[in-house]
Amino acid sequence: MNLPAPEELCRRAEEALIRCGAEITDGGGPLVARTPITGTELRTVTASSAEDVDRAITAAHEAFLEWRSVPAPQRGAVVRRLGQLLTEHKADLAELVTLEAGKIPSEAQGEVQEMIDICEFAVGLSRQLYGRTMASERPGHRLMETWHPLGVVGVISAFNFPVAVWSWNTAVALVCGDTVVWKPSDRTPLTAIACDALLARAARDVGAPAGIHALIQGSGDVGERLVDDARVALLSATGSVRMGRAVGPRVAARFGKCLLELGGNNAAVVAPSADLDLTVRGVVFSAAGTAGQRCTSLRRLIVHSSVADELVERISSAYGQLKVGNPFDDGVLVGPLVNRSAFEAMQTALDKARADGGTIVCGGERSGGSDAAYYVSPALVRMPAQTSVVREETFAPILYVLTYEDFDQAIALHNEVPQGLSSSIFTTDQREAERFLAADGSDCGIANVNIGTSGAEIGGAFGGEKETGGGRESGSDAWKAYMRRATNTVNYSDRLPLAQGVEFT
Repeated sequence: MNLPAPEELCRRAEEALIRCGAEITDGGGPLVARTPITGTELRTVTASSAEDVDRAITAAHEAFLEWRSVPAPQRGAVVRRLGQLLTEHKADLAELVTLEAGKIPSEAQGEVQEMIDICEFAVGLSRQLYGRTMASERPGHRLMETWHPLGVVGVISAFNFPVAVWSWNTAVALVCGDTVVWKPSDRTPLTAIACDALLARAARDVGAPAGIHALIQGSGDVGERLVDDARVALLSATGSVRMGRAVGPRVAARFGKCLLELGGNNAAVVAPSADLDLTVRGVVFSAAGTAGQRCTSLRRLIVHSSVADELVERISSAYGQLKVGNPFDDGVLVGPLVNRSAFEAMQTALDKARADGGTIVCGGERSGGSDAAYYVSPALVRMPAQTSVVREETFAPILYVLTYEDFDQAIALHNEVPQGLSSSIFTTDQREAERFLAADGSDCGIANVNIGTSGAEIGGAFGGEKETGGGRESGSDAWKAYMRRATNTVNYSDRLPLAQGVEFT
């Protein structure tokens, strides 16, 4: 495998940052931007101090007091301008995503397109923050609800989608009248700096207050300050279940609001009637795309026994044709794992699968790279049962194959795991498809028919149930998480009747 020289990657990062208008102060602190392509350093970035975090939250809170009174369509002007700048710098941001997250350019460009799409959605939303009018039981009264800005929104994002998740939260929060303080993954500080620079330019271009957004960088202690500060009205955090177990109670203890997007252990059911050509394409992308490092990556395949052997053979053949390597190289479809820890977690999971009676059909081996870069071939593993390792999420390209005999058994296997993010079924039987989407079918926040588990569009609400956290971001009515609801009763009569017929005279 031919990997680019570290100096070349550093140059590409520097030029992309400059084109985005980013200003970076090299720091001697602990925050080092690395690329999983070679495992080498791109540059150092100054980490935020405790005082920096406090200043960022203070500025965001003060800006909120002004921003909340700006009419929502005017707030949408910032997001409209951000979308324009993202369109202009799509290639630059995608370059940084590939450099820091290791995604192939097509996936990196798709992630930036998500940002552009959510900006378009949020601009339209700025004129559609609707409340309701309800019938009052009292004559001469009007009963209604109104929605108001919530406050400072803290965003903690993960390395695997270093820009899209921030934009989901930020675009919607800004049109809702909130301000945003962002703590990105400490593995992707450069993409964050570029995004923050573009948003700062958008705010300047339309005359919005500078304090409506802030970027803080660093490791766990920086995020903890965001979690614990009572001025942060909503904390939106994306990461592991372990992280969610720590964050949720701390935010709840101060009566703050939480929006958690945590782990997924996503499955696809493959019925006897499934179109196997379509199934193979959907499965391979969902399981191997982004080197299995999506929260929506396909990790369990629940296949009817009558088609299991054929499907496994076809997926194994497709896996053998996947080119693993430097994501910038033509034809590469699977880039690197993010770091050594991810590789070791994958090997540990495969060892457990073998110990549980599993058979590795193909993959799992390290595929070139360097001492500090970790490239692996996607693994396909047949399991005799849904053992503990199958019930766990391993953030790597491992696809466990289980078989079933009847549809109730398939649903039971599907829902048996503690996570509940994304799911799918491949079938041409309408009854099975509808059952999968029904209340007694998939228990996930996302349930698909004849497509894979990954690749959600921004128009629908994104999120999951159970240990996935229950949060919803992006489209549909996810905006309500970023606002507070007020129920209003207006008496326009000259009398004062009480509700429920109560008399107090």
